[in-house]
Amino acid sequence: MELMRVSLLLLLILSIAIRFQYVNGIPRTKTKSNFRPTVKPPTYGYPNVRRDESIVDNYFGVEIHDYYRWLEDPDSNETAAFVRSQNHLTVPYLEKANGRNVIKKRLESNLDYTKYTVPVKRGNRYFSFLKTGLQNQAVVYVQNGVDGERIELLDPNILAEDGTVAITEVNPSDDGEIYAYALSSKGSDWVTVHFKNVTSGEDFPEILNYSKWPGIEWNKENTGIFYSSYPKPNGTADGSETTSNENMKIYFHRIGTKQEEDTLIVEFPNFPKRTIGCEISKDGNYLIVEASEGLLTNLVYYTEMKSIVESEYRLQTPQLKPLLVNDDAKYDYITSSDDGEVLYFRTNNGAPNYRIIGVYLDNSNERYWSTLLPENSKDVLSWAAVINTDKLITCYIRDVKSILEVRRLRDGSLVKEIDIGVGTVGSFAGRKQDSQFFYSVSSFLYPGKIFSVDLQNGNIIEPKIYAESIVKGIDESLHTATQVFYKSKDGTPIPMFIISSKDLKMDGTAPTLLYGYGGFDVSLQPGFSETRLAFIQLFDGVVAVANIRGGGEYGVKWHDGGRLLNKQNSFDDFQAAAEYLIKNKYTTAQKLTIQGGSNGGLLVGACVNQRPNLFGAAIAQVGVLDMLRYQKFTIGYAWASDYGTSDNKTYFQNLIKFSPLHNIRVPKAIRGQYPAVLVTTGDHDDRVVPLHSFKFIAELQYKIGRSTRQTNPLMILIETNAGHGGGKPTGKKITEYVDIFSFLVQALKYKVSPTGQTR
Repeated sequence: MELMRVSLLLLLILSIAIRFQYVNGIPRTKTKSNFRPTVKPPTYGYPNVRRDESIVDNYFGVEIHDYYRWLEDPDSNETAAFVRSQNHLTVPYLEKANGRNVIKKRLESNLDYTKYTVPVKRGNRYFSFLKTGLQNQAVVYVQNGVDGERIELLDPNILAEDGTVAITEVNPSDDGEIYAYALSSKGSDWVTVHFKNVTSGEDFPEILNYSKWPGIEWNKENTGIFYSSYPKPNGTADGSETTSNENMKIYFHRIGTKQEEDTLIVEFPNFPKRTIGCEISKDGNYLIVEASEGLLTNLVYYTEMKSIVESEYRLQTPQLKPLLVNDDAKYDYITSSDDGEVLYFRTNNGAPNYRIIGVYLDNSNERYWSTLLPENSKDVLSWAAVINTDKLITCYIRDVKSILEVRRLRDGSLVKEIDIGVGTVGSFAGRKQDSQFFYSVSSFLYPGKIFSVDLQNGNIIEPKIYAESIVKGIDESLHTATQVFYKSKDGTPIPMFIISSKDLKMDGTAPTLLYGYGGFDVSLQPGFSETRLAFIQLFDGVVAVANIRGGGEYGVKWHDGGRLLNKQNSFDDFQAAAEYLIKNKYTTAQKLTIQGGSNGGLLVGACVNQRPNLFGAAIAQVGVLDMLRYQKFTIGYAWASDYGTSDNKTYFQNLIKFSPLHNIRVPKAIRGQYPAVLVTTGDHDDRVVPLHSFKFIAELQYKIGRSTRQTNPLMILIETNAGHGGGKPTGKKITEYVDIFSFLVQALKYKVSPTGQTR
């Protein structure tokens, strides 16, 4: 197994178009508005956004107004005018910040270093990415032999002047002769799949369209790939559209032929919302198909490759045999037994911290399963891979840090734990037939080292540094990263990492950035962030990363503790983190900024509503903010496993309690106000569509921005030619954080170090 796959996610929107007039840079409408003038004009001159009283939804007898339903149409003139008016407000405000040039230079310095990825072996060739300096995108290189000279194979930087064409998925053929790769444009999840002759460097003529997460899988003959795609959309497919993606299918494409000639292999016409992917078993005998309608569980089917091969890959929809179809847990295929009759899976079935089981093809009933590696009562099994025929590599999470081990495949017994220090194993490359494997390690204070281990000499396991990234602008010795545990509202201990300069004065004066996520079984392990370190350097600040419930840091129980009816625990955990930082003299509420993206944007939005006095500023990036309608847009339905949907009465009653859009209220305190809020989104975000951010900021400016007590700004920044964040070019990343830090300088009066380096 190689950790090269991208997760399956979808996204789209259905919308309503309303005509709009744009007068003198301020949105105006022919429709009567109930916008009432404030006693005191808004300090920031917020746009007068039309508030439609006519849209009312009934949820189990409860009527809910949707005042900004019209913002769900990304193509209307009215929505375009809304975007212009908001950016016309926000951009000049950010550009007035003192020290913008210093901020930019610090970010450029932190990002100006060589970045490597683990090399992937195919045949005698090794493929890897390398990004030098401030290149927008990483370049693909190939080596003949592990120590061979790096030869440039594919440079995506030449495909778009602004660097917005990114490589999102790759897989070379087993013989190393053909390089399959997927390209995304402007941050969209839509990709096109291409093929390059490695020897000549020339691309094959065909291009595969209408895919988002193709899951490229080569056949053993190296003549073609299995991949996932959608039916051809009726309209555009560039990331700005809002129609839902359904009916994913798996096809086989033969190299050198047109996409129209591809063979349909798998479809589930009765389950249009299933996302599906496939993998050929390690012995080559079976095509293993995984399907899911969410992110919590999956189904596993298989079919024999023999019939597909004998038909020269023209057998339409070969019969699938069910293997694990109770939809009761996660099952990740790892390897097969020597005789091919047993498939091994990592699963949380009956094991909240995961285990490895063996499933017989001729009898997959649970009572006949074998256990290769039992569940660890404390550590969470993150992934496993097979190397050198008989070795099992396992990676555990222990108190949020990675533990890497070499074990015997025959019985799962431990051979050796590889010392990686306090860090995270970010990526891994190596296959069952390879004696050598590679892995990367990073932490909060260093960007990454790639190690190689060769098992040709039996049990002699000696990791050697293969490549190392060094950032000249960052001195690791000047900073410290510590882990603390604090108690949440219900008494649960929550881990949190705190990063700062070593000589930080604990007097409660430090600008502090608190980051969180808390969802979808995602673990926030130690990782290098050039922007967070820039925050410390520029402002003599503190960065805290809270491992709140809803994540996967402590297995299924930790995830379950922050999802569905327990979702409030995520918010309580995050608020308790803020209280800890204030109580322990790191900062004050006025100097504390909270930040989160996607599900983390929901976290920020909910916490701002619930405890507005606890934070000085809030940065909500590409957030899920309309919890009553999120499931109606693109891949939103796949998130129901974490949130529940408003279609169910019990979940509606829970969602309405914390949905950021629906819980905006003027604070009751005499001098109470909301913190400074900056919402960010991208016009090509087809993961969490921009309407969430549009509707939230419109309601926030209407209800809070008109208050005479509200002196903190409430703004949104809509980025063009940008999506959910994946594949964002370096130049755009620098601009994004120049703007975010400028907002903090303006709103919280953070002082920028003249040199961009406080220590």
